[in-house]
Amino acid sequence: MTSANLTREETAARSAAVSVRRIRVELDLSGAPDTERTGFPTTTTLEFDATTAQTWVDFIGEDVQRIVLNGREVPVRYDGARVLLDSLAPANVAEIHATGAYSRSGEGLHRFVDPVDGQTYLYTQYEPADARRVMACFEQPDMKAEYTFVVHAPAGWEVLSNQRAVAVREHDGVQTVEFAPTAPLSSYITAVAAGPYTRVTGSWARDGQRIDLGVLCRASLAPYLEADKILEVTRQGLDFFTDAFAFPYPWGKYDQIFVPEYNLGAMENPGLVTFTEHYLSRGAATDAQRAARANTILHEMAHMWFGDLVTMRWWDDLWLKESFADYMGAHASAAATRFTDAWVTFANRRKAWAYQQDQLPTTHPIVADITDLEAAKLNFDGITYAKGASVLKQLVAFVGEEAFFEGARRYFAAHAFGNTELDDLLVELEAASGRDVRSWSRAWLETSGVSTLWLETDADGTRTLVQTEPRPHRLRVGLYAREADRLVRRDQLELDVTTARTPVPLPDADLVLLNDDDLTYAKIRLDDRSLDTVAASLSSLDDALARGLVWSALWNATRDGELSAARFLAIVRAHGPAESHIGLLTGVTANAAFAMAHYLPDGERTAQQAAWLQVTWEALTAAEPGSDAQLVWARSFAAASAVDDARLEDVRALLAGHGPAGLPIDPDLRWQLITALATTGHLTAEGISAELARDDTASGRTAAIRALASRPDARVRQEAWRAAWEDDALSNDHLDAVISGFRAGGRRDLVCGFDAEYFARIEPAWRSRSIELARRLVLGLFPSAESLDAVDAWLTEHADAPAALRRLVREQRDHLARDLRVRAAQDRLR
Repeated sequence: MTSANLTREETAARSAAVSVRRIRVELDLSGAPDTERTGFPTTTTLEFDATTAQTWVDFIGEDVQRIVLNGREVPVRYDGARVLLDSLAPANVAEIHATGAYSRSGEGLHRFVDPVDGQTYLYTQYEPADARRVMACFEQPDMKAEYTFVVHAPAGWEVLSNQRAVAVREHDGVQTVEFAPTAPLSSYITAVAAGPYTRVTGSWARDGQRIDLGVLCRASLAPYLEADKILEVTRQGLDFFTDAFAFPYPWGKYDQIFVPEYNLGAMENPGLVTFTEHYLSRGAATDAQRAARANTILHEMAHMWFGDLVTMRWWDDLWLKESFADYMGAHASAAATRFTDAWVTFANRRKAWAYQQDQLPTTHPIVADITDLEAAKLNFDGITYAKGASVLKQLVAFVGEEAFFEGARRYFAAHAFGNTELDDLLVELEAASGRDVRSWSRAWLETSGVSTLWLETDADGTRTLVQTEPRPHRLRVGLYAREADRLVRRDQLELDVTTARTPVPLPDADLVLLNDDDLTYAKIRLDDRSLDTVAASLSSLDDALARGLVWSALWNATRDGELSAARFLAIVRAHGPAESHIGLLTGVTANAAFAMAHYLPDGERTAQQAAWLQVTWEALTAAEPGSDAQLVWARSFAAASAVDDARLEDVRALLAGHGPAGLPIDPDLRWQLITALATTGHLTAEGISAELARDDTASGRTAAIRALASRPDARVRQEAWRAAWEDDALSNDHLDAVISGFRAGGRRDLVCGFDAEYFARIEPAWRSRSIELARRLVLGLFPSAESLDAVDAWLTEHADAPAALRRLVREQRDHLARDLRVRAAQDRLR
């Protein structure tokens, strides 16, 4: 293990011996527009008490030049990740002068040059442990400090941090901005952004409190910002959380900035929330996309309390912020905004992520065992987020909504600006509810795995609800009947299930929907009669949540090898074009494409892809002009055209502007269609370059890289392979584009020759690249082979490889094993 990979034990020992009080960080970013400069001066002054003679400060950068400890210059002892300090006094002031490195991986201080106007933009991204790429710090969540940031940057730039600027001075074209000290913060949620960002301002006021609001993005994206919509959701969220938590917003201001080449959806830096630019559409956007953005805005806002005000002590309790924020994003969307159907999309898509993660061999409890930072990095997963949120939804049903929020209020009051563990929250929830929350925690937070629920009928007609992985569930069973041309709910039963087998007296019904209303976390199976009913009548079911649960049940059965992929695809073709909920439709079309690529035997794939291409075209041309459905089907058609060129002339017609009425061929859809032509061999490099000339933007350049690498030529794929592993100049987004192009079209014949080399490269890449980029290589280039032999051999021969790398490889092995197993089962399922 390198010294950069901090362990739980050593950080606990450090926080027991060192108490940090204040940290002052001075960053000189005035030279950032000069891309020949790889680094920036960073000076950190740390005030801390110590009961030990020696400790270390975390820093990853180009070098450390000077250390002044308690007024005395001391020798620099720096190994590339840790700065050693010894001869400590009870009270200490350490001044560390260093050079940080500008990032192109989205970790630390990311530098981006906009090809539209040549302007330079900077922003920081730290979670879980990249603040040390910008400043010397104690890189662990339980060592909170008051931070004061001072930033030197070109005059005229927007310069932002967690707090307001209190002093601005300009001299010789450089501005120096000093920000007010923060309340106590963990290092990973401090933030800085600088550049000629466009700002739209607003405010929110309530009960004597006034919060300045800002929404920012690159100047070239300003026409697409939709600031009014973003500010509306922001105000609705502040209203909601102020009431729900009974604790005033604690961070002074609320800026939200959309930044390029971002690795996450968003990050909850208090007072300066960062978002990916993917939430800004350069053309048409569906209402589902705006709902997703609103959900993320509210998710990050919930973190201002869950995570920022009260922070987990160590990454074991990451769920204390992420599970709650994921739950609150959906809850607040439904309760406080126009997106009242947020739980529909959650049930169908977020929970699918959780179910998938929870079936891997590396599954873990929501309260996880996180031994080091590499493990922490990989635990930002479907269990910590979506399973945790699903379980909290059940907790709310268990204790009652008022008791749940009262417990949260007590928790904030007791631990404001501090750090907590699981028990700290359970104490408050039990006090507020009077329920045995610890037993619930043991069953749901401290165990792993997902239950599957189904009905069995005995010969005498007795029906039994069966569950694997027995846990206590409070759930509802919906009983639906066909009436004329509709499928309607006629009854609903509520029951508690605690054992593996529970007798349930159920009236006769055409569709029995377990977990109706989606109260619990479990996969459900449809009995044979219910399956026949939804195959014939799914699109006649009016309730969107019920349809979402049915779609989810069908998908889980397909990926578990219990429902044939062909039958699933037949149901999608029959009922997908009539699906009116755009969030559900987006998920259903994505699942159909995945099923064809992964679960169909080779002999069936071509015919199914041809049938799917035809359905996407027919649904596109039949959709209401200008509707969200039309846009979803256009995107699906473009994706289908990348594996089947039977409608080549229709693709060309769309690009020429001769598509269905009302369909906007925006830049993103154009590039999808261009990439489809390139992937099927109908567009040359010159044609792609011509398209780039009409859209020479950041998104256009990334799309062009993807399209160029997608061409079905062995030499092209060879060059993409080489670039992915060896071109260190590729940014995070450009690396993704190269990987996507390499894999485009499912052309195993063009890439199977690289399988053995993959296993030779992954460990050296893990040790030499940042974890963010190495992770993309390990996941993105994993071979879609026809056997498990190569991956099994690597796992056997590399038992001493880094644990985080082995985890990723084991997960990819499991995905491949599932693909092979489900394909093999198709004959049995017919």
